Amino acid sequence: MGGADTILRRARDSYDAGDFRWVVQVVNHVLFAEPDHTEARALHADALEQLGYGSENGTWRNFYLTGALELRKGPVGTPTVAASPDLLSALTLDQLFESLAIRIDGPRSWHADLAIRFRVPDAAPVTLRLRNGVLIHTTGTAPGERAPDPEIALTEADLRAILMGTADLSDLAGQGRAEISGDPGTFAELLGYLTAPDPDFAIVTP
Repeated sequence: MGGADTILRRARDSYDAGDFRWVVQVVNHVLFAEPDHTEARALHADALEQLGYGSENGTWRNFYLTGALELRKGPVGTPTVAASPDLLSALTLDQLFESLAIRIDGPRSWHADLAIRFRVPDAAPVTLRLRNGVLIHTTGTAPGERAPDPEIALTEADLRAILMGTADLSDLAGQGRAEISGDPGTFAELLGYLTAPDPDFAIVTP
């Protein structure tokens, strides 16, 4: 589109015409190329603010206005650092497994190839597979799938506890509350590829 100056000149015309969504879209490209571009940050913030003022939906209004604040003042973080026990207990096992997947350090775990199967009473087994820096989980068993490194049998409550980091697998095994067939160090290796959540993550800036 002719570089940052040309884009911003066109974006200002679009702003004056009330096309705030288009302004946000095109100026976002400038910011990702030049995060410290003062004029781009100001125009982006102004457009987000206008979208926020015009939004009837509270969620979108908060997103727009928080984005404008971030562009002007920097990341403001999240209101809470840790989820409450009540919230965590309401998550399904699928959601807990997915919460691990988004915390995997992909580049650091690129060469890892791990498979861990969990068995809980009255439920189909669940297999975690880390490969190519991506963690997925599957329910049940499929013909021809890779055999897991360890199989771990325990109650759902204890499985939830080790997934949330409030219990240690080796301690549970020592207490007779978890049966491990295979290498028990595989689960510890998987945990080593997890990153800590960042409560100060940016929502509109690189």
